[in-house]
Amino acid sequence: MIPQEYFLALASILFVIGAYGVLTRKNAIVVLMCIELMLNAANINFVTFAAFRNDPTGQVFALFSIAIAAAEVAVGLAILLNLQKTQDTINLEDIKLLRW
Repeated sequence: MIPQEYFLALASILFVIGAYGVLTRKNAIVVLMCIELMLNAANINFVTFAAFRNDPTGQVFALFSIAIAAAEVAVGLAILLNLQKTQDTINLEDIKLLRW
């Protein structure tokens, strides 16, 4: 059986990669993909602790998290398509429509 620490290390590496991408990238689609990486890291943690404790609660939380992530991507892509139509860019530094 694979030790629990390996799964937690994988989840932490994925989370750090996602956080780095959110903080450094300028393309909104790449930022959305990095947020998905961070959510998948949390899902790995949920499933890992559920498997090692023989409790299905973590897997249920992971399923809810996947559903919320799908809704977040749908809303985010709709906003980006609207911004692309109105301002011809999805670069986060060029978008000033949502700022005060």
